Amino acid sequence: MNSPQGLAATLERMEISAGELILEVGYDAVCDEHLRAAIEAKTGKTLLSGHIDETVDAVLLWWCDGDGDLVDDLVEVLTYLGENGPIWLLTPKVGIDGHVEPSDIQDAAPTAGLTQTVSFLAAANWCATKLVARKGARK
Repeated sequence: MNSPQGLAATLERMEISAGELILEVGYDAVCDEHLRAAIEAKTGKTLLSGHIDETVDAVLLWWCDGDGDLVDDLVEVLTYLGENGPIWLLTPKVGIDGHVEPSDIQDAAPTAGLTQTVSFLAAANWCATKLVARKGARK
């Protein structure tokens, strides 16, 4: 999955484009460094982190079971997004410590004002789930 062709396909599916500002939340030592590097190479920008004053084009939210309250984390990162920006929820795949059940995501997304649109294996041990604001959910 971490071959150049695999990462290129992942970035295409994630609709990552040159010049985009992307906020990364939840980064730690277990995150996929190859995916992160590919995103930075594609955008030509370093992933943003921490509390920022900018509106971003997308959010990468690395999240594992036990990290806290998924709804709260989704609502928080939603405030940084531009009008049509997605949240890419990156969770460990089945069999990896911290795996998040799909039903947990399906329950959390609408509570946070989001709709789940697609999920796929984005890296060797990580699944990506695209979440977007429901129509009328943003001011």
